[in-house]
This record gives sequence, C-alpha cells and structure tokens, in this order.
Amino acid sequence: MKREHFNSTSGQGRPVPPPCDEDGFLLDSTSWNRRIARDMADLDGIGPLGPDHWAVIHYLREHHQSYASVPPMSQVCRTQHLDRHAVQRLFGGCREAWRIAGLPNPGEEAKAYMI
Repeated sequence: MKREHFNSTSGQGRPVPPPCDEDGFLLDSTSWNRRIARDMADLDGIGPLGPDHWAVIHYLREHHQSYASVPPMSQVCRTQHLDRHAVQRLFGGCREAWRIAGLPNPGEEAKAYMI
C-alpha cells in the first residue's frame, strides 16, 4: 500500500506516513527518524516503543549500515539479550521491525524469510 507522508496529520489527527512502496517500506530510508518510527508503530497498532523496541531498531539499522543485509532475528535477540521470540512479540514479525526501523525494501527473497 502506498502511503503519503508523516509530516502532517490526517483530518482525524492521525499521522500520515511518508512515501512508501507497495510493501510499506520507506522509499527514502534517509528520511527516517524516531518520530517516523513512533508514527509507523502507532499506525501498525504496535503501540508505544519501549527500550526493547529501540534496541532492536538500532541494532537493525547498525547492521544494515555495516553489512547491507538482514540479520537473522535469533542474532538480533541474542545480541540484545532478549528472548528468541522478542521480535515477534514486540513488532508482530521481522518484516514490521525492518519497516519501523526505516530500512529499504530488502527484496523478495529476504522478505520470504521475514516471518
């Protein structure tokens, strides 16, 4: 689903997301900021982002910056000292965590593993 931008709000005061591709990934990942992450989480029904959410988000962003790849979620959880189901519990899935982290669409093959 294509989305517009987060800088404004809809008539109901809800945030309007920045331009995204048909899968909901930001078209311009350099436009990401913490407010966009919070707004995306709100729109996705995830609710307020707590310390564990931010730990996962920052790890994903740092890993992507260093390796330009999607890390195994078991690695994310282990390095952040979270239980192995934390990403699922916190975000509803790997794909949602990647999107909220503001990272680009990883491609069809990677998305197939992002359950």
